[in-house]
Amino acid sequence: MSTRLKSGGRLIQRSHPCDFTFNGKRLRGFEGDTLASALLANDQMLVGRSFKYHRPRGIVASGAEEPNALVNLGRGARLEPNQRTTTTELFDGLESSSQNHWPSLEFDVGVLNNYAARFLPAGFYYKTFIHPRAAWKHVFEPIIRQSAGLGKAPKDRDADRYEQAYGFCDLLIVGGGVAGLQAALVAGRAGARVWLVEQTAHWGGRAPVDGDVIDGKSASDWIEAALTELAGMENVTLKTRTMAAGLYDHGYVLADEKVADHSPGDGRPKHRLWRIRATKVVAATGAIERPLSFAGNDVPGVMLASAVRDYVVNWAVSPGDRTVVVTNNDDAYRTAIALHEAGLEVAAVIDARPRADGALPQKVRALGIRVEAGKAIAKVKGAKRVEGVEICSFVGEGSATTLIPCNAVAMSGGWSPVVHLWSHCGGKLTWDEDQAMFRPDATRPPLTHDGSALVCVAGAANGALRDAVVDADNQINIALEAIGVKGKKHKAPDHSGVEEAPLEPVWMMPQGAPISLRSKMWLDYQNDVKVSDVQLAAREGYESVEHTKRYTTLGMATDQGKLSNINGLAVLADSLGAAIPSVGTTTFRPPYTPVPIGALAGEARGEIFQPLRKTPMHDWHEKNGAYFEPVGYWRRPYCFPRAGETHEQAVHREVKNTRQALGLLDASTLGKIIVKGPDAGRFLDMLYTGVMSTLPIGKCRYGLMCNEQGFLSDDGVVARIDEDTWLCHTTSGGADRIHGWMEDWLQCEWWDWLVFTANVTEQYAQVAVVGPNARKLLERLGGMDVSKEALPFMGWADGTLGGFPVRVYRISFSGELSYEIAVPASHGAAFWQACHKAGADLGAMPYGTEALHIMRAEKGFIMIGDETDGTVIPQDLGLSWAISKKKADYLGKRGQERSFLASDARWKLVGYDTLDGSVIPDGAYIVAPGTNDKGQGNVQGRVTSTYFSPTLGRGIAMGLLKHGPDRMGETVEFTNAKGGTIKARVVSPVFYDPEGEKQNV
Repeated sequence: MSTRLKSGGRLIQRSHPCDFTFNGKRLRGFEGDTLASALLANDQMLVGRSFKYHRPRGIVASGAEEPNALVNLGRGARLEPNQRTTTTELFDGLESSSQNHWPSLEFDVGVLNNYAARFLPAGFYYKTFIHPRAAWKHVFEPIIRQSAGLGKAPKDRDADRYEQAYGFCDLLIVGGGVAGLQAALVAGRAGARVWLVEQTAHWGGRAPVDGDVIDGKSASDWIEAALTELAGMENVTLKTRTMAAGLYDHGYVLADEKVADHSPGDGRPKHRLWRIRATKVVAATGAIERPLSFAGNDVPGVMLASAVRDYVVNWAVSPGDRTVVVTNNDDAYRTAIALHEAGLEVAAVIDARPRADGALPQKVRALGIRVEAGKAIAKVKGAKRVEGVEICSFVGEGSATTLIPCNAVAMSGGWSPVVHLWSHCGGKLTWDEDQAMFRPDATRPPLTHDGSALVCVAGAANGALRDAVVDADNQINIALEAIGVKGKKHKAPDHSGVEEAPLEPVWMMPQGAPISLRSKMWLDYQNDVKVSDVQLAAREGYESVEHTKRYTTLGMATDQGKLSNINGLAVLADSLGAAIPSVGTTTFRPPYTPVPIGALAGEARGEIFQPLRKTPMHDWHEKNGAYFEPVGYWRRPYCFPRAGETHEQAVHREVKNTRQALGLLDASTLGKIIVKGPDAGRFLDMLYTGVMSTLPIGKCRYGLMCNEQGFLSDDGVVARIDEDTWLCHTTSGGADRIHGWMEDWLQCEWWDWLVFTANVTEQYAQVAVVGPNARKLLERLGGMDVSKEALPFMGWADGTLGGFPVRVYRISFSGELSYEIAVPASHGAAFWQACHKAGADLGAMPYGTEALHIMRAEKGFIMIGDETDGTVIPQDLGLSWAISKKKADYLGKRGQERSFLASDARWKLVGYDTLDGSVIPDGAYIVAPGTNDKGQGNVQGRVTSTYFSPTLGRGIAMGLLKHGPDRMGETVEFTNAKGGTIKARVVSPVFYDPEGEKQNV
């Protein structure tokens, strides 16, 4: 049985007991325990069931690589499924329950799948669930959906809060083992800005457990001294409980910090998601021990040798009274020594190598422990816990020669460097034949923006298993040189350790195991993938490791194959008769371990999940009775109804007043993006259909943006601010999308162009002063010349109006004399009120978005989202004049040259006058003769914008019509909701002031 030892446990505080529950059973552990160590201390060997066969599962590892011991943590509003017991810190009152079983953990009817295992091999679902077809919907799919998943999905609102933060450094060192600490010491002494993050609550990694000696000191003493020195450096930031989840381009790292995971409800955020930008990243992430593949290697009580060592040394937990160690390397002998020093019995060390005569094996023999070289485990006896092991010759076929009674097995198949961060951005691996591992290939690193290496790897993660500190010292000096920081001269610490004999790669034991044994050798413990499954995949033609992964689900569990991948691809290589390097590895993708969705969302929940955006004038609008409508995340005034007015009446009043006197529009929501840099003009020429690089300073130009397929995406006025700066206006709902679009091209395609963008939409308030009295109002405010000569149409100027700093654009979206005036957001409300006060006797009146839409439709101006729907190109809207004939290329040009988009038969924009003056319904189609093959009436166009025009006193509309511009004067029929039709004449889409005289006064 597993139990708590009477003494020892370097991480636990015996004076601080913690009560907790597992499946309703009250248990006790200590502060410093993990949930896994506390469960083992209470002899809870069985902790879960596997996904497919529902086989009993026990704790295998002691860290993030654990595939089995996943539990539901908490309840109600704090329920979290699939939490690893090995990384969950114990706290008083912790509630946990096992997963994936019914009706109970001990008696699970799902284990019937195990007895049908021969009929459920790898890929059986691909062959089974296709016939008969009707059975999928009514039989297979309901069963699969019921069986899917492991834990319970939370139903209540999360009671905890999460936050996000940003960090910047020269060097981000990931991993707080002795390699990471040494790297931080060297970089910190050199004056570099350093962040050192460690995913556990403790520094030092494996060194204290393994009894390492560094510079003549015990590892614990050396670590304590290193931390003291680092804590005194202002340029060094230390973070425990912080897991670097993913590495992205340009040194961008997401790191998940468990702030109050171990103390829920204390008022602090549960997790903090760090967005770190580092010049270089040093991955000192260590290595993970590999299991061995032998029959019954999944029985509870079979654990990694390093994990057994951890539980004994760190938490004073004995996984069993009598342990058998099975290995192919010298490192596992440390486990035998640790068990013996803790007073526990080691029945035997089974070593697959023909000889075991290194320093560590000799020490084990000297302790009186039996060492069997050239042997293997044929089979583990037991179901819900280990009862014994059958021993056979490693080179044989599994005929048992000896039965050794035991209740724990410590296995070690070698070590695999944790190369995830190195691989996230494209770093390549090389196969180390001597150590049987994939390690980073220093000649093919992930590259950053300037072509230099983004990551360097130190310590065990670099394959330096026994001299990690020395390797880290070398690597950090390389990293410092790369960022231009000169390191101080020093002598690297001595960390040589005990010399170890070479391991012998063992991917299956015994070598000649028959199918009866191979079908019980587990590679992926969680997804129930066996050696025989991978061999079957190879026989069925799945030669790619990526295809085999998907066919067998190898490495697709929540642990992402941390224990299974290397063993699985080695078995695949052997089955294909190929070398391991030629088979390759699967793709390493972030996150390294799961990140809570709450951490990814941060504070974006409740009212600020989608925060309403309000202009600086919003309070004024509310006080003056504005009726609002949503425009993206903004709330804009639709109209300003007066007492006794309907919304329609209010809109008509606003349109007439603006046309006849003076209207004021809050245009602050208009997207405003600064594009700056030596290549900014070149960039905008690719982004817009027209030419922006030749735009004179002080002038504006209307521009169109298309997506790669050629369809119109956004429009707006671009202003040239200075030699290398442009201000791009976008639609209100499109600012964030277009800014992201710009950054996507700059970061992914044109990353070497010197262009910088900034979304300044909310930095400025903007007021449209529109109507015949617009210039009079500005002249009354005073401060700058806004005459036609000083500020012509499509020009802009900086100055002051009424004492406010302003930038005045002479542009119009209404067809009237119009100025759009931008002021710093902090001045927005005051400037708005000043305009109303100064223009009171000029007829100043606010108008909303509906009046804006009617006036732009009267003038024939398009609206993104009305005239466009993702299938419309500029040429359809009569905007060929906005497309440069001189440019070689722009985004969407090649798309528009496709035959379908270049066809003369496309629907084109025209205007419509109803014969009876009525308003065409929204969404109406233009009927065409005949029906299609489904009996539906044919159509030849549709309405895009339709309004009653208060200016003209009749209904007007714009829409798309097949061969539209060639059909002026024709009468067409629109559908209506009553089943009849509405007749309208095809006219120009410009209904008001076609000569443009009013906007040019």
